[in-house]
Amino acid sequence: MALVAGVSWWMARGSTSDSDGYFLAGRNLGGVFIAGSLLLTNLSAEQLIGLNGSAYGYNLSSMAWEVTAAVATIAMALIFLPKYLAGAFTTLPQFLADRYDVQVQQMSAVLFLLGYGLVTIPSVLYSGSIAVMKIFDVPELFGLSDFSALVATVLVIGITGAIYAVFGGLKAVAVSDTINGIGLLVMGVLVLVLGIYALGASSQGNEWLAGLTRLASEQPEKLNAIGGPDDPTPFGTIFTGMIIANLFYWCTNQYVIQRTLAARNLAEGQKGVLLSGYFKVFVPFLMMVPGVIAYHLYGPSLATIDLAYPTLIRDLLPPALMGLFLAVLLGAVFSSFNSLINSGATLFCLDILPAIRKKPISDAATVKVAKVVSTIIAIFSFAVAPLLYFAPEGLWQIIRIFTGFYNIPVITIVLVGLFTRNVPAIGAKLVIIFHVIAYGLAKFVFDDVITLHFLHLYAVLFVMEVAIMLAAAKIAPRSTPWTFTPQARTDMTPWRFAMPVAVTLMSAVVATYLLFSPIGLADGQLGLAFWALISGLGMVNAIVWFLPRGSRA
Repeated sequence: MALVAGVSWWMARGSTSDSDGYFLAGRNLGGVFIAGSLLLTNLSAEQLIGLNGSAYGYNLSSMAWEVTAAVATIAMALIFLPKYLAGAFTTLPQFLADRYDVQVQQMSAVLFLLGYGLVTIPSVLYSGSIAVMKIFDVPELFGLSDFSALVATVLVIGITGAIYAVFGGLKAVAVSDTINGIGLLVMGVLVLVLGIYALGASSQGNEWLAGLTRLASEQPEKLNAIGGPDDPTPFGTIFTGMIIANLFYWCTNQYVIQRTLAARNLAEGQKGVLLSGYFKVFVPFLMMVPGVIAYHLYGPSLATIDLAYPTLIRDLLPPALMGLFLAVLLGAVFSSFNSLINSGATLFCLDILPAIRKKPISDAATVKVAKVVSTIIAIFSFAVAPLLYFAPEGLWQIIRIFTGFYNIPVITIVLVGLFTRNVPAIGAKLVIIFHVIAYGLAKFVFDDVITLHFLHLYAVLFVMEVAIMLAAAKIAPRSTPWTFTPQARTDMTPWRFAMPVAVTLMSAVVATYLLFSPIGLADGQLGLAFWALISGLGMVNAIVWFLPRGSRA
């Protein structure tokens, strides 16, 4: 951890003197750092514990959140990112100000800040602290009560993570994320390999082959990603609300896209975003298959499904590697936490502060304000996160529900804004107000009446809100159609392999679903699984053949 901090400080030194340096790493991030930061920002202790727990208790249906996110990264690389970089935007609300007006900019910024402050930041700190406590028995180790141990863990994780965001800016965040991301991948592969060996340990022959055979042949339904109505993620939701939620997260969520807005040029940005898409396809192998392995090793005997991964870690990793795993686990929590703090300060300073001050503010003063705001956000999160302990189920579920208050209206007004020219600002404002009221009623007043899965509810609200905006364009269109005025500050030459790589990524998504399906591993036949994988990847040749000749390489 000290090594990561030292390298991050060395590479980020002198990069926080102005707002571009503090918020966007001087607009000089390369593809590798963008991909590494995107990976660690997205993956945290919540995914490590939750996804493996879901696989242990059910099947692989929840991999939809990870694998289908690759489709959203393709949309980001090919559609959204060129617009964002061409407009030289630092925040998503700045794009909305250009497309609609300043009020829409401020309303969206407030939605983001409320969501981050009340929902995302406390949940990241809480879940990360709980994960560390479960895996390393912190209360017993230090002789503390569970709540005291939780508070201490929150403070240690929060203060350390905040140092990166407050003093290092986005460059320090991106560098530390990339190094920790490499560590996460290494440890994930190691746990998977050791788990397969443990499955075949009782055999007299090749432990690796015996472990793979047992994984594929015993209770193969655990390897089924085609979720039914009773599974955590029904298959049908992939084509309704999930694609909308993923588009919001990967294409418009400020704390995720901020590192892509810091790209050195469009080509590097596209490389980073698409590379992160490949990592998402790889996630089920590292963060869900170990949960299935835990089921084979322990059966349904664990007290809760969330104990599957912690138990596996304690049993598989030798003591010498437990410290490295702790560093990687904390790095994943730091990443999400410090990215949220940095983005919250960015939104406040660039989208809210100008409306409060009414006067221009210098770059140096903006950076000072950002550091103060980052500190306030961090302290607030230290106070809120431990409160989740007193209602770990009820309050936790409410917090998850609250995410729906801002994700659908944001992606709606961005998509409609990009693909239409006459929708007025009043349409965007109506959508934000309508969604907050309608979603609140659906979840807290008519929750017993509305039986739709929450992802299907997302889709219904999305369609209604698009209709509201199009109706506003018919009734009161803009006086002058919106025209996008490029003012890029980076090279906007696209990566020449972006399209073929995107097609290959899409085929990898299909291949992964074929692999973990009733015609693949879920049938218990390794041969069928092999052919399912090959047929999915074979989609590449069929599609690339129709690309322009210059892109086929």
